[in-house]
Amino acid sequence: MALPKQLRLKGHRAFKYIYKNSNKYYGKFMDLRIAKSCPNILLTHKNIAFTNNFKLAISVSKKFSKRSVVRNRIRRILQDDFLRNFKKEYNHIPYWVLVNLKSGSFCNFETELLNEFQTLFFKTGLLK
Repeated sequence: MALPKQLRLKGHRAFKYIYKNSNKYYGKFMDLRIAKSCPNILLTHKNIAFTNNFKLAISVSKKFSKRSVVRNRIRRILQDDFLRNFKKEYNHIPYWVLVNLKSGSFCNFETELLNEFQTLFFKTGLLK
C-alpha cells in the first residue's frame, strides 16, 4: 500500500530544506533526517489542506540497486511498515522525515532493514 497523499513529501525544495535544517540519525543500512515542517515550500503543490502535517519521504538511490523493481519493492516494504505503526493522532506532528537507504546490496536482509527502520524511528521520539 502506498503512502496517502497527505503523508507524502515531494518537491526538490522540500528535500533541500530537509538537508539543510535536519537532525540526523544514522544506522547501518539507512539514515534518517528530521526537520520541522515549512509549509510555505509546499504551497506550489496546491496541497494547502495538509501543509502542516507529518510527512515522510523514502529515498532509495541507484547505488542501492540498479534495478528499479528492487528499489520500488524496498520502498513499498518500508512504507507498509511505517503505515502499520503510524496512528492518526501522530498526524498533527509538524515534522518532515527523509529516509535515505545507504548503498550496497541489502536486498536479502529485509527483516534487518525493517528492524533498523523501526529502531531509528523510535530513537527520534516522534512515534511512541
